[in-house]
Amino acid sequence: MITVDCAEPQELAQWWATALGGEIAQDHGDFVIVRAQPLALGFQRVAEERRGKNRVHIDFAAAPGTGLAQEVKRLVGLGASVVGEHSVPGLTWTVLQDPAGNEFCVH
Repeated sequence: MITVDCAEPQELAQWWATALGGEIAQDHGDFVIVRAQPLALGFQRVAEERRGKNRVHIDFAAAPGTGLAQEVKRLVGLGASVVGEHSVPGLTWTVLQDPAGNEFCVH
């Protein structure tokens, strides 16, 4: 499981559950677990605000049959924001932020 520190675990967990097509598996108030097979994400309440760039981030592949642009558009429609687009020979990806400002990538 990957755990994300945040101010509002229920809200952020629900956003990620929707974005990944998963579900809230457990809600312990200050700690919420999302299951989106085969991935589990935990969201725990912390008092501090996030500062600077994430030290760890998740990279997702767009679903088969879904192009990168379509997947980015879907995530932005859910409340993500685009940070940047990058490309190297053979790989193109978009860096986004979830509603709490946590960065992740889609390729």
